[in-house]
Amino acid sequence: MNLEMEQKRKSRSLKDINTKNISAGVVSGLLAATGPPVIILQAASNGNFSNEQTIFWMFSVYVFGGLFSIFLPLYYRIPIVGAHSISGVAFLATVAPHFTYSELIGSYFMSSVIIFLIGILGLFSRLLKYIPKEIIAAMLAGLITNYVVRFIIGLHHLPLIGGVALFVYFVFSKWNLRIPPVLAAIFTSFLLLFLTQDFQQYDKELTFVLPYIQYPDFNWLSILTVSFPLALLILSNDAAPGIGALEQNDYKPPTNRIVTLSGVFSMAAGLFGGQSANVAGMMSAICSSHEAGEKDKRYIAAIVSGILILLFGVFAWMIVPFINSLPNDFVSLLAGFALLGVLGSSLNLSFSKQKMTMSVTFTFVIALSNIIVFYISAPVWALTIGAIIANLVEKEKM
Repeated sequence: MNLEMEQKRKSRSLKDINTKNISAGVVSGLLAATGPPVIILQAASNGNFSNEQTIFWMFSVYVFGGLFSIFLPLYYRIPIVGAHSISGVAFLATVAPHFTYSELIGSYFMSSVIIFLIGILGLFSRLLKYIPKEIIAAMLAGLITNYVVRFIIGLHHLPLIGGVALFVYFVFSKWNLRIPPVLAAIFTSFLLLFLTQDFQQYDKELTFVLPYIQYPDFNWLSILTVSFPLALLILSNDAAPGIGALEQNDYKPPTNRIVTLSGVFSMAAGLFGGQSANVAGMMSAICSSHEAGEKDKRYIAAIVSGILILLFGVFAWMIVPFINSLPNDFVSLLAGFALLGVLGSSLNLSFSKQKMTMSVTFTFVIALSNIIVFYISAPVWALTIGAIIANLVEKEKM
């Protein structure tokens, strides 16, 4: 009986495939595979990761993110897309230099445990009420501002590539074309790089690296400084928008189960060197939108996206050396394009309430400063001080 039901499900899945859900899935998958890998490499460089450790990071977040995107849509028949947290990577770029590799692995795992517990205890919606979303958005904006500043510097050093790509970004933004502006800009950048630069793809012979489990080291400082902020960023900037996009498109997603499984898949990714494998915001929005075709068949878009993301992770041993061979200014351009929209939406949300101007300003500036006080990093101080100001100084105004 179970075998017969499984065969019917497989048969239905094949019949549900069409050009619209495939194209939406391809766009979603390519979005995950363009800008975010560059930010991973920059964060790994800040943390002095070895080439092997960087490959492990890339492998784990994309392979387990891809598996998330395949299994959940197949089971729930809704377009739940999994990937890794780009805001989490931007955060890790600021704290990675202050911890050993094993401590970071331990903090990734504990962050996943926190997400898992929040999901299984049904605390997701309640948790986000204690720390205003405006404060979290201001912290994220402070973390990624330097990336966008370096984007402007890269634009200055590579005016032809950067200028044309930026023009394409504006065109796709203005006319709201089906291809995301960041994807169009990044493809334009690569095309112009190959046409205008004497580009050497690889200086060294490629060597296959087989990922294996990384051993974590747990301590209270890394859990406080890395695990809690990372979990908050994933929940507020990935889980909330992703689940919200599904609800906006008339789905009834199993919210607590999605959060719980984000924790489970992130635990697996953490043990192989990655920070998370969770429900994705932007990609879930693409795959659940009307452009992905009939509502009951849009889950195919998430599966297609997951397959592309999975393949990207499998070939991390080739992709990491390729990105490392790119010019530094070009890498800054790619990272900037990937984060322009994130910065804009974060600033917009941060200052959306005039009564919270003081708290979000302090949060933004502290996160931007990248200071460390009593071995505690700037993002933690930014969240703490911002939340205190919001709840004690501005509470009556709110």
